Amino acid sequence: MYLLGYDIGSSSIKAAIVEQATGHIVASTQSPSTEMSIEAKQADWAEQAPELWWKHVCLATQILLTKHNVDAKDIKSIGISYQMHGLVLIDEEQQVLRPSIIWCDSRAVDIGNQAFKELGAETCLKHLLNSPGNFTASKLKWVKDNEPNIYNKIHKILLPGDYIAMRLTGEALTTPSGLSEGILWDFIAEDVADIVLNHYGLDRDLIPTLTPTFSLQGRLTQEAAEMTGLSVGTPITYRAGDQPNNALSLNVLQPGEVAATGGTSGVVYGIVDKPVYDKQSRVNGFAHVNHTKVNPRIGVLLCINGAGIQYKWIRENMTLSRFTYQKMNEIAAAVPVGSDGLRILPFGNGAERMLGNRAPGAHVSNLQFNRHTNAHLYRAALEGIAFSFIHGVQILQDMGINASVIRVGNDNLFRSKIFSETISNLLNCSIQLIETTGAVGAAKASGVAIGAYDSIEEAMAQQDKIATFEPHSTNDAYKAAYATWSEDLGKTMR
Repeated sequence: MYLLGYDIGSSSIKAAIVEQATGHIVASTQSPSTEMSIEAKQADWAEQAPELWWKHVCLATQILLTKHNVDAKDIKSIGISYQMHGLVLIDEEQQVLRPSIIWCDSRAVDIGNQAFKELGAETCLKHLLNSPGNFTASKLKWVKDNEPNIYNKIHKILLPGDYIAMRLTGEALTTPSGLSEGILWDFIAEDVADIVLNHYGLDRDLIPTLTPTFSLQGRLTQEAAEMTGLSVGTPITYRAGDQPNNALSLNVLQPGEVAATGGTSGVVYGIVDKPVYDKQSRVNGFAHVNHTKVNPRIGVLLCINGAGIQYKWIRENMTLSRFTYQKMNEIAAAVPVGSDGLRILPFGNGAERMLGNRAPGAHVSNLQFNRHTNAHLYRAALEGIAFSFIHGVQILQDMGINASVIRVGNDNLFRSKIFSETISNLLNCSIQLIETTGAVGAAKASGVAIGAYDSIEEAMAQQDKIATFEPHSTNDAYKAAYATWSEDLGKTMR
């Protein structure tokens, strides 16, 4: 028996088929092989055509079935992970009314900030765990204000994963977890956030019917089966945003457990058992995939914009892309902890929420021409990103999240020994590198609702651990380097 998972990204659509009994990845692929385009009609806008996602879902599925000789009848369930915070608008015929306003679009920032002031910080944080910010609800308000002809045609609003599920099943549904990602969920009422809808003057009927994250969410239609190559009637049984799904994929489900990623941006995602918030709104809280009213599970998300993008910039401009990241890591390893005093602040990728939405830019400190080399730059870059993670994790610690283990995927900065050991030593925790992907996690999660597993934990227990980084017995050098870096950040933020 096989399980199928999709990860609907803004760059590509990833898909994976997993053997239920063993957890073995039978096949995986992505479509397209190059990045999908993002349209920016104005500065700070970002849009994609939902039909483009559907096209590549179909292509990726066909590749999996044909190239890997999988019988579609053996696929028993489908799970969907998707890019968070996007807005898809459909009419009564389930036709898309305009391109999706996706996660990295900033047009609704002022709308969300104004709502935060007018509703009140305490009200927003207690009920929503967040400012309305630049999230889905605020994007819908932008459409209402600026495109009334389109707004008046809306039958339902969908998140990107809701749209793909609709194309597969013909049913327009969403989840409480998904609504929380759009700042459309009230954690006190445990219901749709009327305080946001009423403030923005949005019609509650635009919210689709709710379905649990793990549930029978529809079955494949004849049309979808013909377009994908799958079997009619195959059930869709799971959907979640990419960051909650990434945590699930790493078996991060219970209070105190933490997942992290270190891609273009960095994310730390910790689980707590009650609605909590940061009074300065430097992090976001969402309903985790296993959240219920009786057993709350809140995912507290810290995002660091200036992460892997800085190391990419170093590679492209310092090595002219001649070196691989692995080669850069090897060169950097010859330099001692602290990079002989060279320090880099990595905040050159826009405003950082954890820094109060300020954009200090990237800074290089204490560069000495007779002492420092490219190797020092490589190490200082890795350490600077790691130090920014530590700075952010301290916010989570103040909220009661103190992890002894952080689980990460095997496809990002954490593969660097320098990067992982720096974080491990400063947080005095283990870092476990796990072989999994969002699509694999979604596939396994889909098996829970059909009874292929007794629990979510059982579904995620079958994992290959690639490496573990443990803290050293002494880490004074790391502490000294971080203290100096922190002083640089403090001076920059004055």
